[in-house]
Amino acid sequence: MRRFLRHPSDLPVELVLRKHNFLPRQRLHNISLGGVACNSIRGFRKGTAIELRIPLLGEQASCPGVVAWCRKQPDDYLVGICFTDEESLFRARMVEQVCQIEAYRKQREAESGEPQPIEQIAEEWIAQHAIEYSASSLN
Repeated sequence: MRRFLRHPSDLPVELVLRKHNFLPRQRLHNISLGGVACNSIRGFRKGTAIELRIPLLGEQASCPGVVAWCRKQPDDYLVGICFTDEESLFRARMVEQVCQIEAYRKQREAESGEPQPIEQIAEEWIAQHAIEYSASSLN
């Protein structure tokens, strides 16, 4: 399993600097949990403390994290955000599941030309991808 889940590019995210905006480098070496990779218009230094927000999902869709890596791309940056505790990681993975299901729904609607019931789409997506988001995949 990929250690950093790729966030769907058609669902915008906000990366907001947190008050304590830098984590000492020695703490970064101890982070073994996975994270999320998303696109950003700006780059961030490794170790920067940020909050990942997904505005389309409301205020509850925000997770504190730390920049694990940042790669320049032709038009933007790909930022790897890791989570320093299991609760934050679990929350972020749940938010990412919702984002992935929404992206899948949009894809299915584009293919069929008709609205798709979210419950059915969610069941299909979970049947295909549940193992990627299981507790055992956190290790």
